[in-house]
Amino acid sequence: MKRRTLLQLGLGLGATAAAGLVASRTPGNAPQDLQWASRTVTAMGTAMTMQVAHAQTAQAVSALDAAVAEIRHMEDQMSLFRPDSAICQLNRTGRLDNPHPDMLAILRVAQQVAQRSRGAFDVTVQPLWLAFENAKSLGRLPTAHEVQAARSHVGWRGLQVADDVVRLQRPGMGITLNGIAQGYAADKVKARLQSLGIEHALIDAGEWAALGTPAHAGDWTLGVANPRDAQQHVAAIALQGRCMATSADDQCIFSPDFVNHHIFDPRTGYSPRDLSSVTVMAGEAVLADAITKVFFMAGYAQALPLAKAWGVDVLVVDKHGRWQASAGVPLRQV
Repeated sequence: MKRRTLLQLGLGLGATAAAGLVASRTPGNAPQDLQWASRTVTAMGTAMTMQVAHAQTAQAVSALDAAVAEIRHMEDQMSLFRPDSAICQLNRTGRLDNPHPDMLAILRVAQQVAQRSRGAFDVTVQPLWLAFENAKSLGRLPTAHEVQAARSHVGWRGLQVADDVVRLQRPGMGITLNGIAQGYAADKVKARLQSLGIEHALIDAGEWAALGTPAHAGDWTLGVANPRDAQQHVAAIALQGRCMATSADDQCIFSPDFVNHHIFDPRTGYSPRDLSSVTVMAGEAVLADAITKVFFMAGYAQALPLAKAWGVDVLVVDKHGRWQASAGVPLRQV
């Protein structure tokens, strides 16, 4: 999957490629006498970057080591890029015995979002991904028959999650956590850093979480990238202690017109046609990550009422470049 482009500006640690946003500073009081350190790793098919500050450089480096270990653990559980991961085992056999608590936690969040959204978010869309990816390898789109055959294996109610076992009820089913795992990783890394005494950090695990303030001043500010020109942004947003996730139709496309892409409507088997980008702000990155897909299914007109119903804030961009944001999005200038 293509990495979303984010330009990170003015952090005193160099420019970093990341995920659909642009990070910078806004005026304010900066932490004093702190040593900043950063680490970038490739995990779950993307580049993840963490920047942390501590009075002692050794403590900052040690915290980064622990964060990387946390990410590697989550890869072992959730990465489709590792054939020996827990998720790959589940997809191969339809069963995962004695699942790790992290696998249980993320699947339970996924199922809760699926239930509340009436299936708009559904981790069992992996057969649709495979149908489109296989057709792409042949230089075409899947036929309507192929799409409907794949969709017959999709349905969140067919995923059973219990303390001792996770099951896929029907042959041919499979799950992907690509629409939620990066948010979960951001939350886990943030919690790990906090437990190690880190008070200032920016975590880009594909979705965003932060602690404290940047190196020089003010709040962490992210600029939402234009999905048709990654070097431009449509708006800048201050995090204000919340997490942020962006999904966009340019991240993995199956047709050059952006009509067919990696976000699938489980109810039709095809990509929703109204929006090109969704950015959600929430208290947890895992929730923000998951419900970007719920907004994609809802479309432009329903975005702001839906944000109120979910208790989050959202900025959406439609296929024509028009955008709108809910009242709680703290817009800034970069």
